[in-house]
Amino acid sequence: MLHRFVSRGAFELENGSVINDLEIAYHTYGTLAPDGSNVVWVCHALTASSDATAWWPGVVGTGGAIDPERYFIVCANITGSCYGSSGPHSIDPQTGEPYFSAFPFITIRDMVKAHILLRKHLGISSVRLCMGGSMGGYQVLEWALAEPEVITRMFLIATSPTESAWGVAVHEAQRLAIEADSTWMDKDLLAGARGLKAARAIGMLTYRNYQAMVERQQDSDAEKTDNFKAASYIRYQGDKLVNRFNAQSYWLLTKSMDSHNISRGRGGDVVKVLSGLPQPTLVMGITSDLLCPTSEQQKIASAMQNAVYKEIDSIYGHDGFLVEAPLISAALEEFLK
Repeated sequence: MLHRFVSRGAFELENGSVINDLEIAYHTYGTLAPDGSNVVWVCHALTASSDATAWWPGVVGTGGAIDPERYFIVCANITGSCYGSSGPHSIDPQTGEPYFSAFPFITIRDMVKAHILLRKHLGISSVRLCMGGSMGGYQVLEWALAEPEVITRMFLIATSPTESAWGVAVHEAQRLAIEADSTWMDKDLLAGARGLKAARAIGMLTYRNYQAMVERQQDSDAEKTDNFKAASYIRYQGDKLVNRFNAQSYWLLTKSMDSHNISRGRGGDVVKVLSGLPQPTLVMGITSDLLCPTSEQQKIASAMQNAVYKEIDSIYGHDGFLVEAPLISAALEEFLK
């Protein structure tokens, strides 16, 4: 069920900027146990929403490893997104107008700070499992460091402890595509739509890979000279995102991913920071992931005190964390036992 929470007053960001009257859109599923011991908090990735059963079916929801019959599940839309939480299209209480491109720069830690506000509002004192893939995993790691007494277990998939130079380069290419659209900073709900479509096309090349594209989108007609399946597929994916997301949020959130580094302000040694995390953790990698390769997850698992590493052999690349639900759910079930 979708809910909304407004934290009245000033919400200070890591860089000192302020969001007034922070809004958080969130979904809950299931029933909280009397002792509060059955909470699972799902952190979502770049363009997802708080409706975890919609974007992670087979993992979250009836029949999945995270079943509302057993767990009280919470998923909050991240700050800066366009699915109900404070973001570029929200009304700035100071001006009475939407922020648009004037929305302040945010970090993963700011998102986690908002999650903590919501946790306290819901009266949750302990999270049995905090889980997320890709950018969701960034939030999980930061939260475990911010509140180690609250986050008791973690599940991390297709993620990393810091944003890589490769990830930053991909994001910058996507932002250049958005910035090439002269409308992207307009005070309009459709600002930068053409740029967002191009940015999504760049992203799709890193979410999938050569094998998956050839297997699914290769044309069999040797006489063809135009209108190829792969080109149509990329355009379709771009249109699909434009119809449900917005360029200003996309630009902002890729910036927040670039700043992800769990060792920032903690001594600069990522391995040492990871070694300080005692929580039992399931870490999963996907063999064909180009965006966040398995070396990143292996680094996490080898440095942590109590982590188990599992690998999924999948052709779906980074998107495998969304596609390979049966394999993920089975591994998660085993871990939770």
